Amino acid sequence: MFANIAARLTMAEGNQTVVYLSEQVVVLCSCALSFVGSSLIILTYIMWADLRTTPRRLLVYLSVSDWLSAVSYAFGVWRVFHTDSVDCVAQGAISTFANTSSFFWTVAIAVYLYVVIVRASQRVADSLVWFFHIVSWGVPLAITVAAVCLNKIGYDASEVSVGWCWVSIHAPDRVLWMLLTGKIWEFLAYLTLPVLYILIKRHIYIAHAALSEYRPILANRPASHSFSSMADVKLTLIPIIFIVLRIWSTVRFVLLLAGSQARLNPALVTLHGIGNTSQGAANCIMFVLLTRPIRTRLCAALCCCSSKCRAGEQPSHGAPHRLLPGQDTSTQREEDSASRVGIDR
Repeated sequence: MFANIAARLTMAEGNQTVVYLSEQVVVLCSCALSFVGSSLIILTYIMWADLRTTPRRLLVYLSVSDWLSAVSYAFGVWRVFHTDSVDCVAQGAISTFANTSSFFWTVAIAVYLYVVIVRASQRVADSLVWFFHIVSWGVPLAITVAAVCLNKIGYDASEVSVGWCWVSIHAPDRVLWMLLTGKIWEFLAYLTLPVLYILIKRHIYIAHAALSEYRPILANRPASHSFSSMADVKLTLIPIIFIVLRIWSTVRFVLLLAGSQARLNPALVTLHGIGNTSQGAANCIMFVLLTRPIRTRLCAALCCCSSKCRAGEQPSHGAPHRLLPGQDTSTQREEDSASRVGIDR
C-alpha cells in the first residue's frame, strides 16, 4: 500500500500547483481577518480582568496559535516559495508548530468543557490546564524541532499548501511527516470534537428537561431562554465550523495520496487557503461578536473612543468661557455646568 502511495507521490513531484494572484489576495485577506480576530480575543482578555475565566484563558492560548498561523501563512502566501530557502524553512517550522498547537488547544477546550459540564468537576478540569500546556505546546514543538533537524520542512510545490512551505517535496517519507506534522492530529480532532460537544449538548438538554418539570415558570423567562439558545447554537457551531474550515486541506491531502490532479483545482486551492487561515476570525465571531457581555463592552469602548475624538476636534466646548462685560463668575460656573450635563447626555 505504502509502495503504491510512494510511486504516486513520485509521479506527482513534477506537478507544481500554480498559486494565482487572485488566490493570493483572497488568502491574504483571510490571514488579515484571522490576525485581527485573534488579536481582538487577546486584547479583550487583557482589558477586562473580570472576564478572565479559565475557558476564556484557554481560548487566548488557542488565539496565540491562530495568530502565529495567520502571520506565518501570510508570509508564505505573499512570498510563494520555490526553493528550500532559510526563510522557507523558518516559515514552514512556525506554521507547522502553530497549526498543530491550534489542533491541540481546540480539543483541550472541548475536554475542559466536558469535564466541567458533564462530569461536574471544576477541580479536575482546572488541574488539567497544566497538562494542556505540556501537550499543546510540547508535542507540536517536539515534532517541529525533529522535522527541522531531519530536513523534513521545506519547499512542497504547494502540493498540500497554498504557497507556504510545509513538508519538503524531496523527503522520501513525506507522507509520514505530513501525518506527524498535522494531518493525524487533524483527523483525531474531526473525531473527538463532535463526540465531546454532542455529549455536552445531550447533558445540557437532559438537565434542562429535568429542571423544566419542577420550574414551569421558566417558560415565562425569555431572556434566560435566549442565553441558553445562544449557548446551544455555539456548541453546535464549534465542531461544524472547525470541520468546514479544515476539510478542504484534508480533501487535497487525500487527493494527493490518490495521485489525482483534482488537488490542483483553483477553487479547491482557494478554499484550502481560506480554511487554513480563518480559524482566528471564526473564533472572534463566536466568542467576541456573538458573546453579549464582550460585545457590549467592546461597543462601549469604541463609542467612548469615538466621543473622545469628537471632543478633541472641538476643544472650545470644554474650554472655560471668557467673561463677558457685566458677567460675574457665578454666572459663568452655571453655564459651564449646564454645558457638561449636555455633553454627558
